Amino acid sequence: MALIKDVYSRDFYKSFGRVAEEVVPGFKTREFIAEILSRGFDDLEWKQRMQLTTSALHGFMPESFPQAAGLILEMIPRIKAARGFTSSFPYLFLADYVEQYGKEHLEPAMESIHGITSFISCEFAVRPFLHRYGDEAMRYMVRWAGDSDHHVRRLASEGSRPRLPWGMALSHLKKDPSPVLPILEQLKKDPSEYVRRSVANNLNDIGKDHPQVLISVAQRWKGIGRHTDGIIKHAVRNLLKQGHSEIMAFYGLDADDVRITGFLLPQSTVAAGSYLPFEFTVENLKNREQYIRLEYAVYFLRNNGTHSKKVFKISERHYSPSERSQVVRRQSFRPITTRTYYPGTHYLSVVYNGKESEKLPFELISDRSGS
Repeated sequence: MALIKDVYSRDFYKSFGRVAEEVVPGFKTREFIAEILSRGFDDLEWKQRMQLTTSALHGFMPESFPQAAGLILEMIPRIKAARGFTSSFPYLFLADYVEQYGKEHLEPAMESIHGITSFISCEFAVRPFLHRYGDEAMRYMVRWAGDSDHHVRRLASEGSRPRLPWGMALSHLKKDPSPVLPILEQLKKDPSEYVRRSVANNLNDIGKDHPQVLISVAQRWKGIGRHTDGIIKHAVRNLLKQGHSEIMAFYGLDADDVRITGFLLPQSTVAAGSYLPFEFTVENLKNREQYIRLEYAVYFLRNNGTHSKKVFKISERHYSPSERSQVVRRQSFRPITTRTYYPGTHYLSVVYNGKESEKLPFELISDRSGS
């Protein structure tokens, strides 16, 4: 099976070299490939190979970063037009080049990022400049929010996320997200779902540190349009899972007239790699229609003996007057890369319109022999 790191191969470098020779004076593909393969290439993983490619390319580019950046922008249309081109993903090293070698050159670096991002995403590459140059770099992002290219508009939002996963931390934006808000205001009615999803994720990041800022934005944007309402709903997802009182009220989610009965775990143990079934009945106690959001929470046992709560959504819909509905679900304990399951006592509860039921215990065992 092909591995992600295999996007970097001798054939790939030959193809890139043909383009580079047309653009970069004195570029020699054979020497470029030899430089890469001489540095323990076969033992490197994908990101290491990408960074090695950046470093090797630097040795064949002009010393002047502005000049090198101009050549990178010249390469991109040629790469896209080259025979056999199928994906821009392997060319992340072009964005990495700007990140690594453009730190002292804000204007040409940001102009390069603007040009590259329609070819390959630059949300990681732009963050060191936001960290180093602050408001000066942020002015580019605000301007890009009005760009005609949806890739650039998306970069304005995604690159300025205070908590971008796997990206450089922007502690100043986590502390004070106000510089980000003018960007999001421009993009709240963006025609591209790609951009709107980024706006929602940016707001979700902000809400983790400043829930009142997120709530204020939600209140201002409510009712502007279907797409903007969708941004808000996705942005407040963590606050909904937390049962945040203001957000529950914002969506009219009232638990007082909802009743949960018959909540049970048909089995008290579950083997690692298997599933834990559970069931309950939900009832609308009102004599009129009511909107009910159903979730369940699992309290996963940690290695240190404490528990970590994780909330999972079941459904969200209107219930008819006095409607009763039985819910049957199961929680997977099959191995996943983002969580380690520890044998011992775990708990499961039902959450309805932000209110949590009693927690029922169950035992996770390490294999099927005890199930």
